[in-house]
Amino acid sequence: MTSFDIHQPYLLENERVRLAPLTTEHYYFLKHFAIEQPNLWQYSLVAVNGANGMQQYIETALHDNLQGTAYPFAVYDKQLQQYAGCTRFYDIQLKYGTTQLGYTWYGQQFQGTGLNKHCKYLLLNFAFEQMSMQRVEFRADDRNQKSIAAMKSIGCTVEGILRSHLPNLQGGRRNSIVLSILKNEWEQQLKTALFQKLV
Repeated sequence: MTSFDIHQPYLLENERVRLAPLTTEHYYFLKHFAIEQPNLWQYSLVAVNGANGMQQYIETALHDNLQGTAYPFAVYDKQLQQYAGCTRFYDIQLKYGTTQLGYTWYGQQFQGTGLNKHCKYLLLNFAFEQMSMQRVEFRADDRNQKSIAAMKSIGCTVEGILRSHLPNLQGGRRNSIVLSILKNEWEQQLKTALFQKLV
């Protein structure tokens, strides 16, 4: 049985990035993204538009943490010395050793810089070694080719498509692609492979 306590603060960091448990104070460092770059959530299930949108986004993440189903982080780029975005574990099922990793977004200036690989390395290592997960799942709108390519680049295996899965922000319904990484895959190959890609 895991000793992971979802209500304790866990700080994940290396020389490039710091992932700190999300708090209401992070709103002041993140709200400008919702005001200036609302297109970051083009393929998201939730619209994060304007300051109020960011406030609601954070409140929802913290509520889910209190319920024991999510663990959100604020992402700080130590190289640029700026907050870059957010990510979180959600649908956490400690009893079954599974979780989803998502709600990940970074400001435009942080995309394509290698930051995401550093984040995913820390998060996956934490999931398998501290949270005692056996499986980490990822989902995305199957139109979001940039996100899908990023997930494949860290070693995710595509499992399939959930057709007409959820409503999208455009008023239709999206197909969701499902990908995953298993504990034995991480330990036997992917951890080393991803570490070698960190720059």
